[in-house]
Amino acid sequence: MTTETMSRPLTSGGSLSVGWRRIRPVLIHLLLAASALVMLYPVIWMVVSSLRPGDEIFREPGLLVRDLEISNYRVGWNALTEPFTRYLLNSAAVVFGAILGNLVSCSMAAYAFARLEFTGKKFWFSIMLVTIMLPIHVVIVPQYILFSQAGWINTFLPLVVPKLLATDAFFVFLMVQFIRGIPRELDEAARIDGCGKAGIFLRVILPLMVPALATTTIFTFIWTWNDFFSQLIYLTDPKMYTVPVALRSFVDATASTSWGSLFAMSVVSLVPVFLAFLLGQRFLIKGIATTGIK
Repeated sequence: MTTETMSRPLTSGGSLSVGWRRIRPVLIHLLLAASALVMLYPVIWMVVSSLRPGDEIFREPGLLVRDLEISNYRVGWNALTEPFTRYLLNSAAVVFGAILGNLVSCSMAAYAFARLEFTGKKFWFSIMLVTIMLPIHVVIVPQYILFSQAGWINTFLPLVVPKLLATDAFFVFLMVQFIRGIPRELDEAARIDGCGKAGIFLRVILPLMVPALATTTIFTFIWTWNDFFSQLIYLTDPKMYTVPVALRSFVDATASTSWGSLFAMSVVSLVPVFLAFLLGQRFLIKGIATTGIK
């Protein structure tokens, strides 16, 4: 009798525990889905608005599309002084130069900080880390004066050349952390086989840095593609506009703004960023997880 009385609450408690373990993942997934919907709602609203007539964008609430207006994409593509293809190609040229510059310069600087010994190494590494906390607005005026005297205004050079000098300290730090995780025994084995410092970097370190290089590529692509401030400062000719600056041209303070065309081209500008993140997500997660940035 006593045994049955004691076993009942245990059985009830055990069933409640099993039931909670089954319900808990469902609740977690529902919460994550609701959070994702809240975060994605502005993007979904922009896509829906790009398919609405201009007079219904701010008048109709919700995400329901009554009259499908695909012409917003056709009109927006040719609404400015140049076809939108020109601005996409301009952004692609700047992004390609920035990626190439960061991959070459930041990997070499990271190898120097992680493997080589030179005077003032810790001091210069500290200075490099300090530049991460330095806002771009602090240096934009002297940079503009310097590039203006060099005759680089209204060209892509101010947006690309600094990348060749390892000015993005975040990527240098990321690669330094990754290289420090590579065993030094590999360097010694390569040195025994006759490799110098350059040979070790090119034949041993660089091939093992693929996750960090991929992370740098993805971040550089997203940040450069979405950069508005510096591109607005240095590019004044409409033919040289990149995508963010061209999108700003749709907003006219002295006339009516073509919101449908603006949202349509904004959707077009998001497609490369979405594809870059989708295709490189595996490398991005692996690169961050193996560099200690997590």
